[in-house]
Amino acid sequence: MRRNPRELSGLWRKTSRRALLLGGAQVAFAGVLGWRMVNLQVEQADQFRLLAEENRINIRLIPPARGELYDRNGKVIAQNVPSYRIVMVPEDVGDVDAVIQRLQLLVRIDPEDLERGLEEMRRSPPFLPITLAEQVSWEAVSRVSVNAPALPGVTAEVGLTRVYPRGPDFAHVAGYVGPVSDYDLNQLQDPDPLLRIPRFQIGKVGLEAKREDLLRGKAGAKRVEVNATGRVMRELDRTEGRPGADVQLTVDADLQSYVQARLGSESASAIVMDCETGDLLAIASSPIFDPNTFVRGISVADYRALTEDPYRPLASKSVQGIYPPGSTFKMITAMAALENGLITADETVYCPGHMDLSGRRFHCWRRGGHGNVDLQNALKQSCDVYFYDIAQRVGMDKISVMAKKFGLGVKHDVPMSAVAKGLAPDRAWKQRVRGEDWLVGDTANAAIGQGFVLASPLQLSVMTARLATGRSVSPRLIKSIDGIEEPRQNGEPLDVDENHLRMVRRGMYAVSNDRRGTAYGSRVIADEYRLAGKTGTSQVRNITETERRSGVVRNEDLPWERRDHALFVNYAPADAPKIAVSVVVEHGGGGSTAAAPIARDITLQALFGDTPPLSAYPAKDRSRIEAQQDRLRREQEDRDRQERDRA
Repeated sequence: MRRNPRELSGLWRKTSRRALLLGGAQVAFAGVLGWRMVNLQVEQADQFRLLAEENRINIRLIPPARGELYDRNGKVIAQNVPSYRIVMVPEDVGDVDAVIQRLQLLVRIDPEDLERGLEEMRRSPPFLPITLAEQVSWEAVSRVSVNAPALPGVTAEVGLTRVYPRGPDFAHVAGYVGPVSDYDLNQLQDPDPLLRIPRFQIGKVGLEAKREDLLRGKAGAKRVEVNATGRVMRELDRTEGRPGADVQLTVDADLQSYVQARLGSESASAIVMDCETGDLLAIASSPIFDPNTFVRGISVADYRALTEDPYRPLASKSVQGIYPPGSTFKMITAMAALENGLITADETVYCPGHMDLSGRRFHCWRRGGHGNVDLQNALKQSCDVYFYDIAQRVGMDKISVMAKKFGLGVKHDVPMSAVAKGLAPDRAWKQRVRGEDWLVGDTANAAIGQGFVLASPLQLSVMTARLATGRSVSPRLIKSIDGIEEPRQNGEPLDVDENHLRMVRRGMYAVSNDRRGTAYGSRVIADEYRLAGKTGTSQVRNITETERRSGVVRNEDLPWERRDHALFVNYAPADAPKIAVSVVVEHGGGGSTAAAPIARDITLQALFGDTPPLSAYPAKDRSRIEAQQDRLRREQEDRDRQERDRA
């Protein structure tokens, strides 16, 4: 069919537009492909070269800086300091034994460190660096650098290591860090990849372990180019991690040092607690050890010496040691009887020196007895018979409830290792745990803090603070985290009659300030600093009737481990309590002779914030106290000098 010229002209125009559009699209597509090829082959050539078959990109973790620890005034307790170490890359060495021999001529390498390094070498790929010596001097680093041609594969590196500048003073509080062990990894369900870095350190005991989550921080990462064998070729980029949080404790470093020095070489512990806030101002256990020795891994000989010491220097006695509280428990028995309306302040009990219960004789510490005593005199003279009597009226279940109300038999939330719960037993406890009925004699023993009752020095300080304030004060160890204040534990008012508390406080005041009080010899004579307290002596052995008839063997005539524990608790000032103190001297004998003098000295040091004036002490004690203060001052100067040396 013939088309007219007008139709042919329109068809041609349509065809030309389509051809142009299609051709333009093809040209654009070809242009995009060309641009992409140039981009891939030229601009991104380096990146894709790294991803070639024989190379790959690895992500390596960067250990974060561990958070540091400070006391309540900003003094350093645990810090990170630069540390030089000597490392070896085995595959670059050649003859490992020969190179190590040459290295030992330049740098002293501890045999245990060397053995540890060789063990790592046997377990690790040959391209990974192995640490042969840590915390070496700059002079040693210089010698290694100068002799580099003779030491192939050996280099010096700088890193961070944990240091405890105050040495043993905070060993039981801060604890220490150490290399991650297989045991540590097995305790975790999903271990942080950081923990698999060779010789990475984590908290082992104390606050370092309990707040590992805060102190460790978050790892950084770096991208490195490695070849097919895993050897690092170069570093591409890195992202720094987040350092651990800095933690400020409630403890006063100067007071802590004094308390440790005052405990001396005794197997003992002491707590100083702020009555208003619950802040733990000092937490001391003795003997002590230097946590710095654990950072790199303590030697077998040194560790054995610590574990075999009968005074148990590794134990944090202040929070994990539990003891029969002895007569320091008598305030609890008194409060239970008062709150249940079973005694009055003026009611007396006759003490002939013993009480017969269920065919058994329970003795008072004073063989001839105390005669008629009321509550105040019973506390003042620590009459056992008075408390035997009132305990039979009130019963053990109510005594147990009162003990828990004042913080005994309760595990307090303090971030330290092995914090003990203690024991405030009741009738159901004995049936459940021992399958036996509670006996009348059990109540008599518990009434004076013997038998099944157990308490830690921490719990005794809490009990004392609650008696002093009438509030449920709870202990606090962490003051702030990264500068943000932690909540204070001021506590709600206890559900007890304030008049009953006043009766017990009067008895505690008489203990230290009345001539017939058991702690009168350790009194404070400065009126504004007088203390109220209670002595305690807890037996660790049974005294037979035969021994009582022939004469009880004195503590000083017994082997150390069979002597009584000595205890003392107090708060001060008596009329406006600021601090509560508890002291336990293991196998120290009597609380009035072994524990009370220590507690009195610690109390004055805490109240004055420095060496207290001799005028605060009784005149007869001043020459002895002055000599003691001089000795402690010299010891403190020695510790300060050692701290400067560590820094």
